[in-house]
Amino acid sequence: MKTLWHWTKRALLGLVLLFVAYQLWLLGHVLWWKWVPPSETSFMSLRLGELNAQQPDAELRYRWVPYERISIHLKRAVIAAEDDKFVDHEGFDWDGIQKAIEKNQKKGKAVAGGSTISQQLAKNLFLSPSRSYFRKAEEAIITVMIETLWDKRRILEVYLNVVEWGNGIFGCEAAAQRYFKISAAQLAPAQSARLAVML
Repeated sequence: MKTLWHWTKRALLGLVLLFVAYQLWLLGHVLWWKWVPPSETSFMSLRLGELNAQQPDAELRYRWVPYERISIHLKRAVIAAEDDKFVDHEGFDWDGIQKAIEKNQKKGKAVAGGSTISQQLAKNLFLSPSRSYFRKAEEAIITVMIETLWDKRRILEVYLNVVEWGNGIFGCEAAAQRYFKISAAQLAPAQSARLAVML
């Protein structure tokens, strides 16, 4: 019995150490990406794998642009459509989460997430599109890291550059060029609204 307890304790300690190591790995990436544009995200890797399964030479459309080269109209449209409390909250919209919980309970499964831009960014950078309570918990941890270490401007800049706007089209620059043949800086209000509702 003592041997079983001994191995159980060791296994639990190993799991805790593995969890802590993973959180430190995530934290390292969040710190790095505070200054350096992400070259690839979890969602990009997943999408590329899906596209390559259908067409082996498929490529993603992705081009980073700095905050200053993104239309103010797009910034406003995305905040209005995705997270109207973005500038005020610290990563979580508790009212939105409560509404999502109620909706999920009515449906009997996870159909809504009540996610903020910060939460969506955490998911896009590190996680998968799957819906589970474990993934939401990990998303919450990463969201706290991002909100603690980055300012709102950086959060919005990275989000607009890595979010998917159609099959394999990542970031506002690729989306603006794909749908309107212009740069993200040139997006007008109507074009920005169209892109915002695609998210």
